Amino acid sequence: MQRIRLRYTKRGRLRFTSHRDFQRAFERALRRAEVPMAYSAGFTPHPKVSYANAAPTGTGSEAEYLEIALTEPRDPQALRGLLDESMPTGLDVVDAVEARTSGLADRLTASVWELRLDGVQPEAARRAAEAFTAAGTVEVQRRTKNGMRTFDARAAVLELSEATAQAAVAGGAADSGGVMADRPGDRPCAILRLVVRHVTPAVRPDDVLSGLRAVADLAPPVPAAVTRLAQGLLDEESGKVTDPLAPDREAVAAAPANQPGAAATATATAAPSEGSG
Repeated sequence: MQRIRLRYTKRGRLRFTSHRDFQRAFERALRRAEVPMAYSAGFTPHPKVSYANAAPTGTGSEAEYLEIALTEPRDPQALRGLLDESMPTGLDVVDAVEARTSGLADRLTASVWELRLDGVQPEAARRAAEAFTAAGTVEVQRRTKNGMRTFDARAAVLELSEATAQAAVAGGAADSGGVMADRPGDRPCAILRLVVRHVTPAVRPDDVLSGLRAVADLAPPVPAAVTRLAQGLLDEESGKVTDPLAPDREAVAAAPANQPGAAATATATAAPSEGSG
């Protein structure tokens, strides 16, 4: 059995698709691309697809990850191209690598987010971010299936800073493997860059926005456009969020040419350019 790890995006209006919607679209793409999927056992077999830390509905993302199990070897890049062609535009399969290491989910320990605040002056956003980071704790509330829950949104935040739109563009491209972050418009606005550690309970961008309202009375006139630029393993020394697929790429490059799976047989056409959807 061969395992392939994929990175995909949620862009534009497709940011509003739920995780269940994405699952249905992806399983249709697997059938269209005639991927030789491995299936679970039991009365209702399902394709073996493992999803990792999906972004909340309504947020865009340049860095969503999943893993699929195949019964026959395939070239990862050719497979990526076929799946990308079979997915709706906006749900783009942008990277693929053969899984050679364990624990993909364990390497998703932090995320980099961009919070686009239309109608907010950059100086006001900067002051609010400084007030948030200076606070010892920032208690917020979120409705859960068990009712309202109060928790600290400050402890998980590693960085929260205001950036110009130009700087945010450069940072987004670097953090998401050269892919530009989803941007719903070109109006002047404030951009906040958020780096948050994955903890339990999870601290989401909307929790941080609630915290900014609590500590600095920052209330954007329209809902914030939120995009995940990257997620991966947090480098504690540098504070950077690293590519979670890098260990697999390194393992593939180091594998002997005659090792099983080192050169999977490609049965698909060459992959198209990234993000064709």
